[in-house]
Amino acid sequence: MNLETADSALIDDLILHIGEEAVTTDPKMLLSHSHDFGKIVDHQLPLAVVFAERVEDVQATLRLAAAAGVKVVPRGAGTGVSGGAHATARCIVLSLERMDRILEVRPEDEVAVVQPGVINAVLNRSVAKYGLMYAPDPASYQQSTIGGNVATNAGGLRCAKYGVTTDSVLGLDVVLADGTLISTGRNTFKGVAGYDLTSLLVGSEGTLGIVVSVTVRLRYLSEKTCSIAAVFTDVAQAAAGVVAIARVRVQPAILELIDLGTMRVLDAAYGSDLGARGGAMLLIRTDGHGAEIEAGIVRSALEGLGAQVSAPGDEEAVRLIEMRRASRGDGQDDKYRVGEDVAVPRSAMVDYMGTLDRIAERNRVMVRVVAHAGDGNLHPTFWVDPDDGDEGVARLDMALEESIRAALAVGGTITGEHGVGTAKRDWLAWEQSEEVLELQRKIKAVFDPQGILNPGKAIL
Repeated sequence: MNLETADSALIDDLILHIGEEAVTTDPKMLLSHSHDFGKIVDHQLPLAVVFAERVEDVQATLRLAAAAGVKVVPRGAGTGVSGGAHATARCIVLSLERMDRILEVRPEDEVAVVQPGVINAVLNRSVAKYGLMYAPDPASYQQSTIGGNVATNAGGLRCAKYGVTTDSVLGLDVVLADGTLISTGRNTFKGVAGYDLTSLLVGSEGTLGIVVSVTVRLRYLSEKTCSIAAVFTDVAQAAAGVVAIARVRVQPAILELIDLGTMRVLDAAYGSDLGARGGAMLLIRTDGHGAEIEAGIVRSALEGLGAQVSAPGDEEAVRLIEMRRASRGDGQDDKYRVGEDVAVPRSAMVDYMGTLDRIAERNRVMVRVVAHAGDGNLHPTFWVDPDDGDEGVARLDMALEESIRAALAVGGTITGEHGVGTAKRDWLAWEQSEEVLELQRKIKAVFDPQGILNPGKAIL
C-alpha cells in the first residue's frame, strides 16, 4: 500500500472511530490549523484536523496514527508565538479546543479540574464568584487555552508574585503516544511521592503526551488592588525603580517595565500621550488586604527617585495595565520584525537592556523593550523599515542572535515563558550541554518511542 492510499485509509478510520463531524480535510481548515503565530520556515499542511471532544477521541487518534506511522501535532487556540503548533510533514493536527468543560470546582480546597480547551479567562470568570482566581495570565488569556498554557508553561503579568503555569498545576491526565491514559500528580498542594512527572510534562509542548485534564491550584482573588503608573526619564532610571521596590521588600502582583518605543506603540493604538511624558514607565499592581499600605510604600520609593507617580485611586493606572496586557505589537509585517522572550537575572537587567541598545545600533536596526520586570523576563523587539528589504532582514537576524547570546552570557535563558517550539530549537545547544540534550532525547524516547508526538519541537 502506498502512502497516499495508507493516509486515505487512516482518515477513513478516524471518521469511523471518532465521527465525520470531528474530522475534516477541508483545505481552509487545514490551512488555518497548520500554524500558530510563530515564524514559519517550512510550511506544511496536515493530512486532516481532528476535533476531539472526549478522552476516547484522543486515545483513538493516537492509536490509529501510531499504527499508520503518522505524526500528531496537538493544538489549542493557536495563540503561541514559537511555532509549537506548526504542522509537520505527514501529520494530523489534533485540536483540543472542543474539550472545553470545567469538570469540577472545589472552592474549599481551592482547586479546579478542567479540560485542556478551557479558555484561561473563562476559568477565571467561573471561579471569581468564589473569591478565587487562576493566577497565570498570559497576554493572550482571553483566547489561549489552559492546555496550551500547560504545554508552554506560560506566564503573564502576575508571574512576579504567583509564578508561571507549573506553579499552579497539581496534576494531569495525559494520553501517551500509544493511547494509554495516565494520571500524574495529586489533588493536594503538597505531595512528594515518586518522580515529579507533572512538572516534567508541563512545558513539554506536546512532545511527551497529550493533556486531556488539568487539576489546577486556585489563588485568592483580592477584593482590593492598587495600581500605579510611574514615569521615568529613561530605562536606567525605571530599572532603578525596580531595584528600589525590592529594597523596600514589597512584592507586587504585577511589575511591568515599558520603554519609550513601547509607549509610542501604545500611543498609536490607544490615542494616549505616554511618549510625551518621559522615556520609560513602570506599571505596578499590589493586591491583598495590605494593597494600600504596599502601594504607599512603593509610591514613596519611586518618588524618591524623581519619578512622576500616579496618585492613589488614579484610574488611568488601571487602564494602562490593561493596555499593556492587551497589546501584542504594532501591526508591522512580521517579516521586518523579530521579538523574543529571554529572561536574565534581575541584577543583570539594566546592563542587558543597555546591551540591547548597543546591539541595535551596531546592526542598524531599531529596538524596543517591554519586561516583566519582577522576574527579569524581557520581550525585546527588533525591527527595520520594510524598504530595507532582504538586507534589513539579515541585519535583524544578526541582532536577534546577538541578543540571545548576550542573555546567555549573563546567566539568562533563551525563553522565559513562550516555549521553544521551532523558533528557538536551534538555540538550545547554546544553553544546554550535550549531556542534558541527550538525556532529554532519552526521556522523549521512553514516552514516545515512535517519535510521533509533535516532532521537531521543544528539544534537539
